[in-house]
Amino acid sequence: MKSFFNIIDYIDLQISRLEGFMLAFGVVAMAINTIAAVISRFVFNDAFIVTDELNMIFIIIVTFAGISYASRNGRHIRMSAIYDLFNPRTRKILMIFIVSVTSFCMFFLSYFSVVYILDIYESGRVLPALGIPVFYIYLWVPIGFFITALQYAFTIVKNIQEKEVYISTSITDTYCDVDRTIEM
Repeated sequence: MKSFFNIIDYIDLQISRLEGFMLAFGVVAMAINTIAAVISRFVFNDAFIVTDELNMIFIIIVTFAGISYASRNGRHIRMSAIYDLFNPRTRKILMIFIVSVTSFCMFFLSYFSVVYILDIYESGRVLPALGIPVFYIYLWVPIGFFITALQYAFTIVKNIQEKEVYISTSITDTYCDVDRTIEM
């Protein structure tokens, strides 16, 4: 059983590296592309034709790498007002349920994004300026959904394995209480 969790940790590490590369590459490439477009508009009074299409590609990469990154680091939106009222055992049960449903939804979205990509592929659409098939750009969508689904599935395993409640594979469900008294 220990080797199974070691395999999950190894896969998780490799996915983390892929996410980091995709996020860094996407943000840096988008910045360089945008700066080059601004310079070309002001210096040469003409814009690069491919700028908008490239930024669209980079935004898709950053968005769908970002959802996985957010789930890995417990940075997703949480509505926990009712959840916080429960004892730790009930919280753990709820967290397993929540991440199970979320993982299922991400797998479901991954499947339907593949179906959508197949429709785009069959349509033969290409980007006008770059001339590349549109379906290549959207390949990041099911990858992002699938990796996010894996993150939530790994969180299920982590919650079953550990005593604490985990909101991701490495982040426990804790809060910092802040003293909000006003001194006069």
